[in-house]
Amino acid sequence: MFFGHGTDNARDESAALVLHALGLKHDDPRLYARRVGVRGQQCARQLIERRIEARIPAAYLTGQTWFAGLPFYVDSRVLIPRSPIAELIERGFAPWLDPGAIRRVLDVGTGSGCIAIACAKALPRARVDAVDISRAALEVAARNVRRHRLARRVHLIHSDHFSALGAERYDLIVSNPPYVGAREYAALPPEYRHEPRLALAAGRAGLDSVRVLLEHSRAHLRAGGALIVEVGNTERAVRRVFGELPFLWLQFERGGGGVFMLATEQLPAVPGRGGAGRVRAEYTR
Repeated sequence: MFFGHGTDNARDESAALVLHALGLKHDDPRLYARRVGVRGQQCARQLIERRIEARIPAAYLTGQTWFAGLPFYVDSRVLIPRSPIAELIERGFAPWLDPGAIRRVLDVGTGSGCIAIACAKALPRARVDAVDISRAALEVAARNVRRHRLARRVHLIHSDHFSALGAERYDLIVSNPPYVGAREYAALPPEYRHEPRLALAAGRAGLDSVRVLLEHSRAHLRAGGALIVEVGNTERAVRRVFGELPFLWLQFERGGGGVFMLATEQLPAVPGRGGAGRVRAEYTR
């Protein structure tokens, strides 16, 4: 068994499955005095058996997970949210950006819509565009946008990276793109096979999507803006291949890593070229 989709142990995952089977929430007072009938026992047992035998992540069995303190519907059309970027969102991206000055946000590879929706909640003055190449993923994102009543501020766009955005510019571009290389993908635990390959695999070295983001983000950022991208275990490859760029690698109190930030002026001005500009003071704290 492998735990990497919101929990890190069997006890917490079993609890989530049992609570779902019984229609209870984790803070329900009935948890401490509840007689479980035969039907409830059977439902819980079936969910746990499916988790063990089919190696299906618990979030797909319950159809729900949490990100940045918010509930989201998920199924096998989208990646299960687990990015440390949630911690940045909860802080409104401070101190790296002024939350009150962020008016336009772009989420590239939105999947379930979790990053876009969490950004809209944390930045109430911002409008968020959320793009994804997968129409199936956008269907899930639309369900979550409706759930959080953000249709006026979160706009879903079918697009391969920036292809459908024209000349739009943003104060912040944030992305948890595919970044798993071919060798790493082949060695992933079975649980990950239930997630869409499109949301994980990114070419031989895992850099296909990251390269597009680095080469084209500057054209879609306003002056003083920022690009924030999660690259996970591909961090070493990113450092090596794009060594001319002055990445700021962010730290997280709750764990996780492999997330970099670049200011607009630090990104390549022309696709395929090296970084430009010096590190601004507010990005070197």
